[in-house]
Amino acid sequence: MSLVVFGSANADFVFSLPQLPAPGETVLGEAGAAIPGGKGLNQAIAAARAGAVTRFCGAVGADAHGAMLRATLMEAGVDISGLAEVSAPTAMAAVMVDGQGRNQIAVSSGANRLARAGAVPVSPGGLVLLQMEVPAAENAALIARARAVGMRVVLNLAPAAALPGLPDILVVNEPEAAFLAGLHGCGADAASLHAALGCIVARTLGEAGAELAGPGLALHCPGFPLAVADTVGAGDAWCGALAAGLLAGLDWPAVLRRANAAGALACTRMGAWSADARAISALAG
Repeated sequence: MSLVVFGSANADFVFSLPQLPAPGETVLGEAGAAIPGGKGLNQAIAAARAGAVTRFCGAVGADAHGAMLRATLMEAGVDISGLAEVSAPTAMAAVMVDGQGRNQIAVSSGANRLARAGAVPVSPGGLVLLQMEVPAAENAALIARARAVGMRVVLNLAPAAALPGLPDILVVNEPEAAFLAGLHGCGADAASLHAALGCIVARTLGEAGAELAGPGLALHCPGFPLAVADTVGAGDAWCGALAAGLLAGLDWPAVLRRANAAGALACTRMGAWSADARAISALAG
């Protein structure tokens, strides 16, 4: 079985700052050249490095940033036959990171707005991983198509928005869980969200690890305390490793432990970096 990731691909400009700017404030810092990013691309690379056969579907522009993103995916072993080249410019993100690894991110969506679910292959027994940086209507169409043929759907509700459809597995962090809880009038923990929505819910908890709730499931897996350089991409590494673990047929405790390991390792370097399977296995034990 293989994994299909449908989502965003960005050129990220990372600014290292002494502190994150307040409204109206200018903070001087340093930035390097554009690096690959976008939740879809990050998660596809994370899944491939964690051992999953992975295809990425999305859109980039016919520009230097698009060429850079294509090359990055190919170097990671990701199939890019579903990556369209469109007339809009490749998406860009300004990522501001302070000395404690906290971040603020602004995104110009560009080509991501032209990502189309109709180009995504679906097949029984496979797994599709989505996020919320492409049009919600496209995610909704893909969720319906995938579930109709018996393909498992994992949706990372990032950035937070109303559900475009009901996935098999929903992944949220704490702010995203709180957003959903407000919409559905329930608690923000995984068990309450599962009871309200009906799907399996995984809630990431930063250094505290992650919790998961579903039919007959109530799990908490502790995190791995490591020195934090930058939290950018940690959630994407977590999602990619989760998908890879599911495809490998691991049980839920092992899936969560490997996802926590990948997320922790992603925090040890600047940028949206994903650990490989060897590093994940070494930390997860």
